[in-house]
Amino acid sequence: MTPEEIARKSADAMWTRDDASKWLGARLDTVGPGTASLSMTVEKHHTNGHDICHGGFIFTLADSAFAFACNSYNQIAVAQHNTISFIAPGFRGDRLTAQAREISRSGRSGLYDVRVTNQDGRLIAEFRGASRVIKGVHFEDAATGGEK
Repeated sequence: MTPEEIARKSADAMWTRDDASKWLGARLDTVGPGTASLSMTVEKHHTNGHDICHGGFIFTLADSAFAFACNSYNQIAVAQHNTISFIAPGFRGDRLTAQAREISRSGRSGLYDVRVTNQDGRLIAEFRGASRVIKGVHFEDAATGGEK
């Protein structure tokens, strides 16, 4: 399998069980080795008392993009820690896109940056996530000896 095929198959396996991202209203737009893009439209139920998108939903969108990026190698990876800086508000009707990219991957540790923008390309948030590979794979792969 090519690295792109491994990333897609890993994402497909994760997406079938990712009830949180689906509940959020997110869509998995793209995935590749060390990269992923998810998007969502800000609906009324995503807004807070200031009538803007609640930061927790923006964080969740970014965290989900991070998860698909760091799990794109058919190895189970989880978050060690992450941070987010909110730059501008997201408003009802905005289409937010979280684009994750790998910064570093060495041994069992990875570092990923996620930019969240709106439909006009305006920066909404910057997220950095650190991942850790744990035991397990997303799918059995005879070529690499991976067992689920």
